[in-house]
Amino acid sequence: MIRAATLAMMCLPAAAQAQQYLPCDDYRSSAFALAEPWTDFTDTYAQGAVRLAITDTGEPAAGSYYLLVLWPSADESEGRQCTLISFDDSLGFAGLSLVGAAVSGDLTSGLIITLPARRWMPATDTYKDASLTVTVDQAAGTVTAVLH
Repeated sequence: MIRAATLAMMCLPAAAQAQQYLPCDDYRSSAFALAEPWTDFTDTYAQGAVRLAITDTGEPAAGSYYLLVLWPSADESEGRQCTLISFDDSLGFAGLSLVGAAVSGDLTSGLIITLPARRWMPATDTYKDASLTVTVDQAAGTVTAVLH
């Protein structure tokens, strides 16, 4: 799955920044880290087949938000998949929101969800608003994300 996501990232336009895709882990993906209130930081799409949940680990303050994508595998015997989306391998986002998320496509052709995001700009120690586009392609068995 990670290999497929990496190949997908290589085909994206240079203006967008690809994000890190990781298997869900015990720290950033923990239910203890789910941002509160849960009703504001989790939502379902594709008739409930896909769930997005935002976690907040609290630190580092400039990148404590992560996105969990729970989605069905193409092979039903594998059960539900969980992918963690991070800004990079050591830092999350400065902010994520499901309020105002835009949805298009479907699971068979690629479900595309774009949500508001915020990133830390270390060179100027400021924050910049952005949008995070997540594509869940059940047929290909991939989840990809690009920050614009």
